[in-house]
Amino acid sequence: MEEASLSNFFTTIDWVVVFGYLALTTFVGHLMRGKQASINDFFRGGRSLPWPAVSGSMIATEISGVTFIGVPGIVMAVQGDFTYLQWALGSIFARILVGIFFVPLFYKYDIFSPYDYMGHRLGHAIRTLATLIFTLGSILAQSVRVVVAALPLTIVTPFSFEICILIIGVFAIGWTLMGGMRTVIWTDVMQFFLFVGGGLFALFWMINGFQDGWSELIAKTRAVPVGEGEVINKMNPLNLSFDSKLGFTLWVALFAVPFQNLTAFGVDQLNAQRMFCCRSAQDARKAIIWSSVGQFITVLMLLVGAALFVFYRNNPPTDPTLVEVLGWQDGAPTKGDFVFPAWIVTELPVGIRGLILAGVFAAAISSLDSILTALSQTSLAIWLRDRKHDAHKLVGISRVLVIVWGLVLTGCTFAIEAIRDNVPILPFAFGMTTYSVGPLLGMFFLSWMNRGNFASIFAGVAVSMILTAFTRTDIWAFSGNNELFEALANLPTYQLNEEGTGVIPQLNSVWMWPITTMITVAIGLLGKRQVASEKICEKSA
Repeated sequence: MEEASLSNFFTTIDWVVVFGYLALTTFVGHLMRGKQASINDFFRGGRSLPWPAVSGSMIATEISGVTFIGVPGIVMAVQGDFTYLQWALGSIFARILVGIFFVPLFYKYDIFSPYDYMGHRLGHAIRTLATLIFTLGSILAQSVRVVVAALPLTIVTPFSFEICILIIGVFAIGWTLMGGMRTVIWTDVMQFFLFVGGGLFALFWMINGFQDGWSELIAKTRAVPVGEGEVINKMNPLNLSFDSKLGFTLWVALFAVPFQNLTAFGVDQLNAQRMFCCRSAQDARKAIIWSSVGQFITVLMLLVGAALFVFYRNNPPTDPTLVEVLGWQDGAPTKGDFVFPAWIVTELPVGIRGLILAGVFAAAISSLDSILTALSQTSLAIWLRDRKHDAHKLVGISRVLVIVWGLVLTGCTFAIEAIRDNVPILPFAFGMTTYSVGPLLGMFFLSWMNRGNFASIFAGVAVSMILTAFTRTDIWAFSGNNELFEALANLPTYQLNEEGTGVIPQLNSVWMWPITTMITVAIGLLGKRQVASEKICEKSA
């Protein structure tokens, strides 16, 4: 069944703006590419990039289309509020720790990734294991993020899902091939300013349209009836509940989110590769800590969501196509991810809507080109351990790997689109990293302690991943087997749903971030000390 479309609102001028912006970004990326004479230039930007640009790139990668589109949808939901913001507490704390403790360890050696550090401390097999874990989790997670950005574009533009993905894939591969990490970082900086500018413009456009401006926004979101006498404050940022099934609580923010962000910024090559582009450890520390400023963009998009709530309360959609696109029922949308793009294309002036939707395209491209450099570098490191090859040849191989991984990721987005009716996309996106966060962080701690061997660390990783699988529902949802669901309901982590056609988690899987980190470390420590099989040159002071 073909979905309803708002593409008739999208004009030729809007398309000129979209492709004009992408062409401009490509031109800037070309100008800033620098020399590409070695893999040091291609993967680390020659370690010559200014830390503010690196910090802006980290923010743009973190925001992505999921935040730009999904966060306003969170607030628009019936029970939606600002409690997502609590995660900023754990995120900022983790970045400070990465800047103070992780960066000096990495900058001590001539390395390209955290997995090189693990290999230096515990051997090539450990580096390979860490790389494989990162690769599997990143392919799935980033593919889903691209899907999340592409789906609304198919509703508000005349392009099909396949065409949107191809546009994203072609630009991502092209930008990466052009100048490696230098191009990726400078194009990310442009996305950062477009995110901020687009969000601010949308927010103030709506506020200006309210009769009482900001006071109306606050008044109409402070006490919202949600049925059966319950009233919620949509701008409430705090949840002190001890319910283990909830993810957006203060306790999750303080005790679980730091583990996730230690991995994301210190061990996951998607973000960690940026720190290696800085001129010094001091600059890398500044880049990571100052990337905390990105939390203000989250606040901005939450405010956009609150303004959208007031806008549609004042002007409930009546156009049948718009009602269908938003899944509008009982005064609220059931398709939260479509609300902001739909508002952009139906309410903003011609040209402006094209520029902001160009930001959605750019967010998806940013998600893809960042992971292409990370996957290319880590896979090259496994195959060519000593890097003692002709510099130009290594750059050529790296570019081939970018194309290969680009095709793999594009293929994965098509596969995920095919199964999205069976599995909720957003939980699936974040869930994929749940399997890898604890094991990767645990492996880093073991490397730092120089303890454990391959057998014990592999056992810790395996146990962690298996336990994580029994706190989530996505892999079981594929079966559709009611007998399996009844068996799973006997576990303390599940409960059978009312229809008996699935299970409901009793423990939010975000708690597996600290739990699996500790499990990986504990089991890893049972093994004898590993003798490292590879050496990496220590940098001169």
